Amino acid sequence: MGGQQWGISLSKSTRVDKQSSLFSFLERKETPLQMATVSLTLLSPLFSNSSKSSLKLGISNANNANQTSIQENLNLICIDSKRGVSVSQRRETLIKGLALLPLVVFGGTPISEAREVEVGSYLPPSPSDPSFVVFKASPKDTPALRAGNVQPYQFLIPPTWKQSRVANILSGNYCQPKCAEPWVEVKFEDEKQGKIQVVASPLIRLTNKPNASIEEIGNPEKVIASLGPFVTGNSYDPDELLETSVEKRGQQTYYKYVLETPFALTGSHNLAKATAKGSTVVLFVASANDKQWSTSQKTLKAMLDSFEV
Repeated sequence: MGGQQWGISLSKSTRVDKQSSLFSFLERKETPLQMATVSLTLLSPLFSNSSKSSLKLGISNANNANQTSIQENLNLICIDSKRGVSVSQRRETLIKGLALLPLVVFGGTPISEAREVEVGSYLPPSPSDPSFVVFKASPKDTPALRAGNVQPYQFLIPPTWKQSRVANILSGNYCQPKCAEPWVEVKFEDEKQGKIQVVASPLIRLTNKPNASIEEIGNPEKVIASLGPFVTGNSYDPDELLETSVEKRGQQTYYKYVLETPFALTGSHNLAKATAKGSTVVLFVASANDKQWSTSQKTLKAMLDSFEV
């Protein structure tokens, strides 16, 4: 392993010694109007003799014409490179550190308004059932809602659940308003009860008819055959489908599913509910493993039933 090279395109510094290899990872100089410099130095832990490898980020901002600078040095990661630590462990630690860089270097508004607190601290209680709170999706929550590509939706959720962040590549942020593949709108979870997510798919992926209703797309079995992999997180087998039903709410029709999915990445038990509105098919998925399902299936079914667009 010691002879392998890092698979990262970085410009190598001319100053290299036997203890460590120094890479200039990022250097960007803005115009005088922007007055911002971001620089990043990466010390590779590939060499077992290195006493310490570290990753530092220096950010300087000049707020006036005199270019008065504020230097902030952030020690993002410190890797103990003693002989007793394997190269693979050090590499894994470094990669985890690099995964945090976009949050520090690029900053900006997060893709969604996900919060690391219980939803009961900021969502209103349900008028019909005080044991739940109401989540109503708004444009501030997802890129697709901001682009007008998905109609607002809502559902009930227990107050102890927490919202999870959706990775940029899964959120559809990069392809709105004309995404060719499904994307994840929002995610919530509770380690004792399970998790839920809302997945949206372009209507054209299922039918060429504009503004088609879900009945016009096909029967419940046809729809789940197309969307099943987004329920399970990997593959869909028709034998995993235990039950289907059709629900009418005003002018909107919903297909509901109960699936037993022993090989699914999302969990061995999945509930799903799908409908079509405008140019999008929206899918609500509630998932749980065997332990969670034994105590939370009633709660998950109540969440599924409450979902509407």
